[in-house]
Amino acid sequence: MTSQLNYYLKHLHQDLPASIVVFLVALPLCLGVALASGAPLFSGIIAGLVGGILVSWASGSQLSVSGPAAGLTVIVFDAIETLGGFGGFLLSVVMAGGLQIMLGFLKAGVIGAFFPASVIKGMLAAIGVILIIKQTPHATGFDTSFEGDESYMQETAESSFFEFSEALEGITPGVTLVSIVALLILIVWDSGFIKQFKALKLIPGPLLAVIWGVSFNSLAMYFAPELVIGEKHLVSLPELGSTANFINQLRLPDFSYFSNPKVYSIAGTIAIIASLETLLSLEAVDKLDPHKRVAPTNRELKAQGLGNLISGLMGGLPITAVIVRSSANINAGGQTRIACFFHGVLLMVSVLFFAKYLNMIPLACLAAILLQTGFKLAKPALFVEFYRKGWNQFAPFVITVVAILLTDLLQGIAIGMACGFFFVLKANFHAAITLTQHGPHYLLRLHKDVSFLNKALLRKYLDEVPNDVELLIDGTKAQFIDLDIMETIADFLQAAADRNVAVEIQGFSVSCPTSSSGH
Repeated sequence: MTSQLNYYLKHLHQDLPASIVVFLVALPLCLGVALASGAPLFSGIIAGLVGGILVSWASGSQLSVSGPAAGLTVIVFDAIETLGGFGGFLLSVVMAGGLQIMLGFLKAGVIGAFFPASVIKGMLAAIGVILIIKQTPHATGFDTSFEGDESYMQETAESSFFEFSEALEGITPGVTLVSIVALLILIVWDSGFIKQFKALKLIPGPLLAVIWGVSFNSLAMYFAPELVIGEKHLVSLPELGSTANFINQLRLPDFSYFSNPKVYSIAGTIAIIASLETLLSLEAVDKLDPHKRVAPTNRELKAQGLGNLISGLMGGLPITAVIVRSSANINAGGQTRIACFFHGVLLMVSVLFFAKYLNMIPLACLAAILLQTGFKLAKPALFVEFYRKGWNQFAPFVITVVAILLTDLLQGIAIGMACGFFFVLKANFHAAITLTQHGPHYLLRLHKDVSFLNKALLRKYLDEVPNDVELLIDGTKAQFIDLDIMETIADFLQAAADRNVAVEIQGFSVSCPTSSSGH
């Protein structure tokens, strides 16, 4: 216990600045996801609080940040409509949490290990591209929705590209100036020059970007009214002012919906999709973790389940581990779960007492932080790196990126997985059987498992063996040989005598189904 405490204290100087960055990124997204879900705005804040304060300690991951995810907005929106009330939907969230806890105890977290690195990196790159596309309207002052800030849903795909091009035309000068300078601050603060100074390293660049935005807007009111940023381009939070008002905002689920069968199907859908998004995010965070720590997946499912259970009971949206906030945490230098925990504490304190001041922050500053995060996730060097790794790695990577951009996160990953699986099969297919020649001697070698999928390749190689030669079929390295493969070899043996091909078999025996002779 003491060693753990010392570990957290040792990294406190890195975790506290990172928590501020995560808080600044999470705040508008919590509100935006709630807005896009057709749920009360405060439900997004509750989900963010539970994700930060509770799930950070229940989780086995040191860097993963949990909160409301835009990937679930369509499901949430439809569920509220279907059930005809937010109270019934909250009951679904509670039940989904219970299901996730069960999945954790059933050790279902193992499925996270079956996602290839090329697909995970493709997911990260796609999210990076999405962030750039979706944050450009905020950065230029063009009105846009929050819906695609972390996700890329089918109905927003076309409109997102449309908004992106429109955003470049409908520029608001004040907003654009704030975002450009904020980006420059972030780039300079991330450079090697600043990192030479220990004192400057302690100040997070994103905090400076926010201070710049608030200062600019305050000064513009007096010196350049035409550059003032309007309220619709600022953070918008409900002002509570006291703990009592906060408690009054909490909502209990409507337990009368227990008799409605739709509640159960919605709970199942939320549990499955939230679990998949969490496992994918966790896998991605492990890849980004500079210490290369591996988080226990089953514990994560239990932690997320507990989070959804509590969030639903308090009136919050469903929670998942969220890659955007997690990557912002890692980029800001977060080292332990303290960064995620304090982001939750900051959310609570800010909503309770400082909403008035937070509403002065231009969205352009937050857009700049996310644009930088997006670029780091989808930098051109990553595409070059995968291209150099060869087609087997590059194709699943690019197909995952394109598929996510054209569909949504889960569909895109499914397409990427199918592509990755195809290349794995193809590689194994060609590696399972080899044919080599040395003069009149041919060697057909069976490697490891040889399944019915290799039947066509086997026939091709056997057809290449000419008349009047010697053939050795070596199966000493094969752990498994399918019956179809045995029958194909048996058929070849029957015809071999007529072609004057002397066949010797090592490592296994073949019995011909149409004759009693064995080889």
